[in-house]
Amino acid sequence: MNDTLALARLLQLASPALPVGAYTYSQGLEWAVESGVIRDEAGAARWIGDLLAHAIGRFEAPLLARQMQAWRDTDHTEVLRLDADFLASRESAELRAETAQMGFSLRRLLRDLRDEGLAPVALVVDPLAEVAFPTVWSGIAATWGIAPHAAVVAYLWSWAENQVMAALKAVPLGQAAGQRLLATLGTRLPALADAALDLPEAAWSNFTPAFALACARHETQYSRLFRS
Repeated sequence: MNDTLALARLLQLASPALPVGAYTYSQGLEWAVESGVIRDEAGAARWIGDLLAHAIGRFEAPLLARQMQAWRDTDHTEVLRLDADFLASRESAELRAETAQMGFSLRRLLRDLRDEGLAPVALVVDPLAEVAFPTVWSGIAATWGIAPHAAVVAYLWSWAENQVMAALKAVPLGQAAGQRLLATLGTRLPALADAALDLPEAAWSNFTPAFALACARHETQYSRLFRS
């Protein structure tokens, strides 16, 4: 696959139009707003930036990169080991349901795309009772020949964009504030991707207690827009 086509495929994977329902989740951000932890643009920037640096960038991103390598090596045992690790890492029932639902939707898209090149990915993930979203996403990215660094940057961007969109609705914030947040977060993504690609598994970490509590407390939040 040439570089231009790989870029187009990567934009497709990172697009909010990807039919996996990501826009319905806030990953605890809605509770952080309800509790007063996030009150404005600055609070949203701190919350999203801290999660990006200390959880998503240090656990999901390196796991995604490792899964891409396993897909390229046709090491399906490693793919499934990492899938199980990711599912086990979800701190609340909502977070686990989120990645399983998004994984299910992306697995269904494997068939709907009618791309015969993705058949090997489908053969691995179709028999699973549930599959984590990064597992299917990494399989598609690896099969489409997307460079690991670019894939990780796009994955992080997609996560950050979804968080910012949740903040726009929940705080609420204006469109210009959202673009300022994305511009600032975007400058951090290349370095985070570099670190993720080099981070040994023993150093992976998603130890963010405030995030875990926010996700758990969202499950009993009375008034809410989002599913997590």
